[in-house]
Amino acid sequence: MNERLKLLADKLGILTEYYDAGQDHKRYETSEDTIKFFAQKLGYNADTDKDIEHSLVKFENRRWQETLEPVYVIEQGNLNFDIVTLSSQKDGIISIKATSRQNGEEFNIPSHIIGSEERDINHRSYIRQTCSIDKDLEVGYYDLTVTIEDKDYKSVLAVAPAKCYENAAVDNGRLWGYALQLYAMKSKRNWGVGDFTDLKNFVKVCSDCGGDVIGLNPLNILEHNYPENASPYLSISRLFLNPIYIDIESVPEFEPSDMDEEREKIAEYRNADIIQYEKIYPLKIRFMEKFYERFLSGNNSARKKEFADFCAREGAELNKLAVFMTLYEERCRTVWGGWRAWEEEYRNPSNPAVKAYADAHEHRVGFYKFLQFEAFRQFDNAAAEVKTCGLKIGFYRDLAVGVGQDSAELWSDPDVFIAGSGAGAPPDAFFPAGQKWGLGAFNPFALKAKAYEPLIKIMRANMRNTGALRIDHVMSLMRLYVIPNDKDLGTYIMYNFADMLNIVAIESHLNHCVVAGESLGNVPDGFLEALERKNIYSLSVLWAERSAGWGGDFNQPSTYQEKSFTSVGTHDMAPLKMWWFGYDIADSRKADIIPNDEVMNNNYHEREADRWKLLKALDESGLWPKDRYRKSDYLYGEAYPEGMAEAVNTFVASCPSRVFLAELENILEVDKRQNLPGVDRDKHPNWRRKLPIDLEDYPSNEMFIRNIKAIKSVRG
Repeated sequence: MNERLKLLADKLGILTEYYDAGQDHKRYETSEDTIKFFAQKLGYNADTDKDIEHSLVKFENRRWQETLEPVYVIEQGNLNFDIVTLSSQKDGIISIKATSRQNGEEFNIPSHIIGSEERDINHRSYIRQTCSIDKDLEVGYYDLTVTIEDKDYKSVLAVAPAKCYENAAVDNGRLWGYALQLYAMKSKRNWGVGDFTDLKNFVKVCSDCGGDVIGLNPLNILEHNYPENASPYLSISRLFLNPIYIDIESVPEFEPSDMDEEREKIAEYRNADIIQYEKIYPLKIRFMEKFYERFLSGNNSARKKEFADFCAREGAELNKLAVFMTLYEERCRTVWGGWRAWEEEYRNPSNPAVKAYADAHEHRVGFYKFLQFEAFRQFDNAAAEVKTCGLKIGFYRDLAVGVGQDSAELWSDPDVFIAGSGAGAPPDAFFPAGQKWGLGAFNPFALKAKAYEPLIKIMRANMRNTGALRIDHVMSLMRLYVIPNDKDLGTYIMYNFADMLNIVAIESHLNHCVVAGESLGNVPDGFLEALERKNIYSLSVLWAERSAGWGGDFNQPSTYQEKSFTSVGTHDMAPLKMWWFGYDIADSRKADIIPNDEVMNNNYHEREADRWKLLKALDESGLWPKDRYRKSDYLYGEAYPEGMAEAVNTFVASCPSRVFLAELENILEVDKRQNLPGVDRDKHPNWRRKLPIDLEDYPSNEMFIRNIKAIKSVRG
């Protein structure tokens, strides 16, 4: 490899080599074409040797060509930032002022110089001085103004705590609750997909059982015009909620007579085994359109004021979402290729043509705002039930690692994402060929140039009504595997890890929200230790807690990490009963994830050995239910052990982890998986399977009662 190109890549945070997370830890060398591609996308041309040299100089000089950086992310106890001036101006700093974004307070910042460095660039001498702030600053954000020789320079101070928010109930307890895919919730009253009223009702069920946390799938808005694209991890904006979760009958504008012509249809959707998004979502939208007209023509001044206040609070981001959806709805009928294929004047929300379009379509734009207004109202009601019931954590939301490239989030601010590429993952134990998610990935330089505002907004939106936040693929705070759209392999792009961690810590503190990070996969050395120092909880699953990787013996619960959120599996893994019978292996063969019958048969043999290992671990723990001890070795085809779910839930719940999440799929003995990563819905009904019984029947269901009793026997 060209050594100068390698040097440029190292400076830009483009990895020139990496290892996968497969069993052999295969080494990959990033191609020069891929390095040049990403260098250009990050703002540094590398086509020729001359370009590379120019870019190296440009990189070295970049900090010396700005008086202040766009943002300084600093920790309490180490409040330092630097200022660059001409050497002749080094004594010309008149004042340093800050204005708190939390309370509007404006004050002078006393400081002193603790170090300096000089450099000559193009025959001019510059000095960079490090200022140490002589004042305690509360956690939060401050608009910084530095006056030098009567000229003002602006930046932002982001002051972080040493650690993320600490909830005493979590830190000192052994809490438990449920992992819930809300869309999968079956009830006697919903319209064939779980909704916010189901969530509110489930809060009461959780409380009555003694639970304190409800883990939720991402609730963010998905594609309005293509409701069958149902993955909760492929949002069009992580700032807003999915309207499919609106309970139509709880909307204030609803009238009972609205149901007269739809009852049979709704009953059909409710009774179906698979969620029919393409029918349910448009039906809900038609009702909401009718309600919007009633809202506009009605005399409910209090509700109209609430709507106006909501629109003002959500501001420009809500407006951009609503305009995007209005444009998309019209253009998807005639233009193929998403927003990048629209007329040029509509590809940038700042273009005057977009404002003119929004003004001309004010009614439809208002409707999309109304959808969010009602979704937020109903989610707020569910959160109010959490407070009423006194859950110690409440909702534990899930923040997806990215958004679809054809999304409102990218349209609203395309420059902050790496163009022409998408996030994915190199090969690992679960996905030997790697994964090409196609999700928008932040450009680390553009993100800092915007003072991390896009990240801050996303964190804040998903910490709303939330006692804990799960950051999906938390390694993305340090690095993200990004793949050019026209290639199968990419490389890792590095982020300013210290800044990213501290932004998370600030938002955690301001929103009183515990943070956990999903770190299954390719984890860099030292990464988990950095999370622990920042008080970010780890996640643990039974299937990963093994003595020698994925093929070893199952660890006894006493070895699990204390500072973690623990469960048996995840939404991407086979539920327990499916795993036991190996149905997931058959599914993977049918979807061609397993390439041939020989590999499939080897997987069956490995699964048989794993079943023995799990039985051995359960036997050693002594946690089989006393009235349902295992009666045999349960060879393939024989039976599902009668007390299996109880034994496994008790086994994992007995660990020292601060929080245990019971999966409803395991409690209710579901034998089909919710999601089979890497395949489309034509090969597997991803995100469409409902839970087998109605929410109203949980308290009287034998398996539900027995499993909760078993969990409480070790969790209190």
